[in-house]
Amino acid sequence: MKASFLELTWVRFAFYNALRNRRRSMVTILVAALGTAAILLAGGFAYSSYEGLAQAAARSSGHLIVGLPAHFVSDEDVPLQHGIANAAQLQATILADPAVRYVLPRVDFTGLISNGDKSTIMMAVGIDPDAEFAVKGPFLSVKEGAILESNASQAEIVLGDALARSLKAKTGSNLTLMTSTTDGALNAIDVIVKGVVSTGIPDMDKRLVYTDIKTAQKLLNSNKVSSLGVFLNAMEATAGAQQRLAAVLPAMTVQSWLDQAFFYKSVRDLYDRIFGALGLIISVIVVFVVANAMAMAIIERTREIGSLRAMGTLPGQLIRSFSFEGMFLGGGGALAGALLALTVALLLTVFPVQMPPPPGRSTGYPLMVSIDASLYLGTIFMMIFLSMLSAAWIARRTMRQPIVEALAHT
Repeated sequence: MKASFLELTWVRFAFYNALRNRRRSMVTILVAALGTAAILLAGGFAYSSYEGLAQAAARSSGHLIVGLPAHFVSDEDVPLQHGIANAAQLQATILADPAVRYVLPRVDFTGLISNGDKSTIMMAVGIDPDAEFAVKGPFLSVKEGAILESNASQAEIVLGDALARSLKAKTGSNLTLMTSTTDGALNAIDVIVKGVVSTGIPDMDKRLVYTDIKTAQKLLNSNKVSSLGVFLNAMEATAGAQQRLAAVLPAMTVQSWLDQAFFYKSVRDLYDRIFGALGLIISVIVVFVVANAMAMAIIERTREIGSLRAMGTLPGQLIRSFSFEGMFLGGGGALAGALLALTVALLLTVFPVQMPPPPGRSTGYPLMVSIDASLYLGTIFMMIFLSMLSAAWIARRTMRQPIVEALAHT
């Protein structure tokens, strides 16, 4: 009880000492606040980018991708060589998992698309139109016409906008798809352009063709599908669902979206290094500012320190007092910086700011800053700890000065 009272006395002593030179303390708190806000805003932007890229990857391929083992490791000599023959049975088995929302079959194939005068390479996907475009969400925008519908009376396609410009195709245009069948023969089918879409990635929009799965299978002369995209109720369910499906389907390979998200992993590795280095530099600046403020305070109070030591105050007690003073300066700045970052993050949701398109994309995106509790708590505690450590380090060096010299200091 007595020890707690003495500790509280030293905390109050440090608090009043921090207020003795208010201008210097305010400058120190302001620097710590700006540093903390910069770390939180940069970290929140990185977290927001990770979330957006993860959603884009999962909505593109599915949270899980189910296929034959050879589909993921071997190139095909003919289309659907490593395709799934019993897709309907597998869909029913996968849908029995409580975390599964959709199971969408896909037929991936390449070939040529022609308007009669010009032919170019296409990367086509046969899809289930009713669910596939619903899961794309904001990551696929319709530029012209409409999306595909199931049970259409005639073969229809949706084109990437760059491919549509290249072929001078519009809604209602007649085009021809040409590819080799699973038997190696050449096949072609006439289709009508139902709509024009954009993924926001120019290189993909130059080759992209969506058609319904029946048209794709008719063109390839096969009933197989390339893979099954499994969409879950939540991103967090991915690991558990992957383990359960792998146990239920031992003959199949179940990959997660992360296994195929090469762009996501590259961006995350790059951002981790950039924002990690930025946070380290800002932290060092804050430590030096707090240490400089404490060094000036200690020099000004050298005779006071000598008097306290002459009256029996232990060096450890004085070091603890100065570390508490650093805690008030660094902690006050950290809390003010967290409040500033939180305000900016909330304002961005009310007054959106549009970012320019990143490299490799044709559309911009709204600037968002995530509010992550662990990031805020970790940054605040780090700032407090570093401030206390720097203050204690400066005070420890001063305590080595003899008491007589400290009392004679001018």
